[in-house]
Amino acid sequence: MTREEAGRLPQVLARIGASHDITDLACKLRFYDSWAPEYDQDVAALKYRAPCLAVECLSGAPLGPPHDALILDVACGTGLVAVELQARGFLQVHGVDGSPEMLKQAQARGLYQHLSLCTLGQEPLPNPEGGLVCLTTRSNLSNLPYKEVLEATLDSLEQAGAWECLVAKPVEHWELATSEHKTGLGNCANDGFISGIVYLYRKQERGQ
Repeated sequence: MTREEAGRLPQVLARIGASHDITDLACKLRFYDSWAPEYDQDVAALKYRAPCLAVECLSGAPLGPPHDALILDVACGTGLVAVELQARGFLQVHGVDGSPEMLKQAQARGLYQHLSLCTLGQEPLPNPEGGLVCLTTRSNLSNLPYKEVLEATLDSLEQAGAWECLVAKPVEHWELATSEHKTGLGNCANDGFISGIVYLYRKQERGQ
């Protein structure tokens, strides 16, 4: 961690900790809109490893040549996953996010072939045929209600034959906990980090 990142860490911890406590979707999206310009430097201070962990998981799946895979980055934010994807040879990347300001930051990277304003579970995702969907979320205690809702949505898509689950992989050291109680039970050995989970789905062809 750089000196600058260490200096801003208390402010970052307070900001992200507050975001974790927002349960209303509209309020959370407004928070992300306001956060977008400083998001990258804030999560760097928090040692946010989710994009790297997600792409490591994706790279280890039996998908064939990376340049042939179409990836849908769900809740793409400012595009940190796209940076990791490009470094590993994945060049066909589409992104969706519920925050217009986050999408502006992602667009500025120039790494996505297509970006859409869309929130998982609230409206149909674009690219209805084929492709791969990658998602990740925290699995610490404070995020369990959201994780349960997310997994219920994913299960319904799979049972409807729209998506096929390829990977649901728990990962350690997802990001630094914003407070001691955020680590959750059993996570004390993780040096202050919380755990997460990476999901990889294949979107089924229409008619399957």
